[in-house]
Amino acid sequence: MRFMLLQNYGGVPDGTPPMSEWTPVEIEAHIEAQHVINDELKERGEFVDAQALTSPEQAKFVVSGGASPVVTDGPFAESKELLAGYRTIDVETLERALEVAAQASAAPGPGGTSGVLARSMDGSRA
Repeated sequence: MRFMLLQNYGGVPDGTPPMSEWTPVEIEAHIEAQHVINDELKERGEFVDAQALTSPEQAKFVVSGGASPVVTDGPFAESKELLAGYRTIDVETLERALEVAAQASAAPGPGGTSGVLARSMDGSRA
């Protein structure tokens, strides 16, 4: 069963600063923890892909505008969510996908954790 785990820095406990306010040491520790998770998943044969995303300031929001698309900066400033990256895994059960999501959520950072959204990619319920 394939799942996409979306690393989300929104909906986390109040007082958790955005990643843009983390110190370089905090960011490095967080990224290293994510690499360790990926290495463990590779050893188990469960790793498919993982990518970090650029900052929201570089994002574009695109909507079909008929003859030409309408492109705006995004996400919107009022959004409190930050999709920082994703990880695709191939595991035997939903429970294992949730275990990996919890491990990724617990990676170091100021104020505690990030949220991780687990979404099935093959029609499995999640």
